[in-house]
Amino acid sequence: MPVTETVQIDRERVAELTQRETERLNERTKGSGDMFRRANVHLAAGVASSYQLRDPWPIYLSHGAGPKVWDVDGNEMYDFHNGFGSMVQGHAHPAIGHAIRERYDQGTHFAAPTEDAIIVGDELARRWGLPKWRYTNSGSESTMDGIRIARAFTGRDDVLKIFGSYHGHHDTVMVSIGVDYDSIGPRERPNSIAYGGGIPQSTVDHVFAVHFNDAEAMERRIVELEQEGRKPACVIMEAAMMNLGVVLPEPGYLEAVRDITARHGIVLIFDEVKTGLCIAPGGATERFGVRPDMVTLAKALGGGFPAGAIGMSEELAHVVEDGTVYQVGTYNGNPLTMAATRANLLEVLTPDAYRHLDHLNDRLLAGCTEVIEKYNLPGYAVGVGSKGCVTFATTKVVDYETFKFQQDAALAELAWLYNMNRGIFMTPGREEEWTLSVTHTDASVDTYISVFDEMARDLTA
Repeated sequence: MPVTETVQIDRERVAELTQRETERLNERTKGSGDMFRRANVHLAAGVASSYQLRDPWPIYLSHGAGPKVWDVDGNEMYDFHNGFGSMVQGHAHPAIGHAIRERYDQGTHFAAPTEDAIIVGDELARRWGLPKWRYTNSGSESTMDGIRIARAFTGRDDVLKIFGSYHGHHDTVMVSIGVDYDSIGPRERPNSIAYGGGIPQSTVDHVFAVHFNDAEAMERRIVELEQEGRKPACVIMEAAMMNLGVVLPEPGYLEAVRDITARHGIVLIFDEVKTGLCIAPGGATERFGVRPDMVTLAKALGGGFPAGAIGMSEELAHVVEDGTVYQVGTYNGNPLTMAATRANLLEVLTPDAYRHLDHLNDRLLAGCTEVIEKYNLPGYAVGVGSKGCVTFATTKVVDYETFKFQQDAALAELAWLYNMNRGIFMTPGREEEWTLSVTHTDASVDTYISVFDEMARDLTA
């Protein structure tokens, strides 16, 4: 929980430190600046994805090993970014490397089923308790296909999501993600707003949003939509929000959502692209003990390869198996990806690995909390499994509305700069969220805490 009596933050000091640290980072990453100028010739904005952008240039990496990465300037850093949480295995894990080298000599792509796809499906079914699986190549594909399956199963078109949650970049879910506080709309009926250009208004009109951690509001909204003849086909949500730092479900919330969706005949989809395999062997479904009708996976699934998956009940799978839904993709179940995924599930992300991740995260959360209390900072540390963050807010963040109103973005940016300048690679330009890997050690955690302490000391001096 946040510190109740906090130090008064000197905004001029924040600006001064931000300028100093920005100049220091730019000086240390001139090679990235040179590469950015090269990249801009033919890469739009110089990057492969808009989430890689940073002003005045992104940080270009050259290689990684275990818990560390190196940028093109030779700066060595502990990786707490881990590919937006994809690399919970650490970089260049030998078990995954062995699996893909062995697979490469046998052929890397056939667009035909192979045995590893069966082995992976068996293991995912065991971990999540959902009997039927299909593969994709990304989280966006997983949520796109998952929503299509739910629509076909129910015969309905509308979708209900959590305001502020990101579920990939296909049109249906690019709605009500990041907006100014004044644009959120009324608490009971948040606005449906396209996230950027190129999204048809006709698509936006099929998507409705409610706030996280408010099951009663969700049911009221569902009832209103039913009365309008617009019962949603599905509720798609993260069981723990992972793009506002980390926002955990309040006690009883997920159980209530499970009950509401079941009573109203609405498919419940847990988007576990960020939580799956990162916070427990069976993701948020296992960690919080609530089973949805469908889960969507990606990121950490493939051990660094572009893998995604959809797990579903027998009933939902029927619309795929009878041909009602064409769930297709040339690279779905690609042999090289499946070999990496099999090794990841069976050899890397073992029970011992999760005990190690829990140990590290507990130490990291405790250490950051100690720093917050030592300097009376406005904030608190929160996390689960391999994930966590420091949320710079004076009250607990429970949804997008409280996050947007409470989160001190300037402090989050300053913390990112301190990390980058002191050997901690973090998510670029985003709110503070870390992902640990099985290769991280107590030493890497101690380094993170030490950097945070240095920032807090400089900030309050």
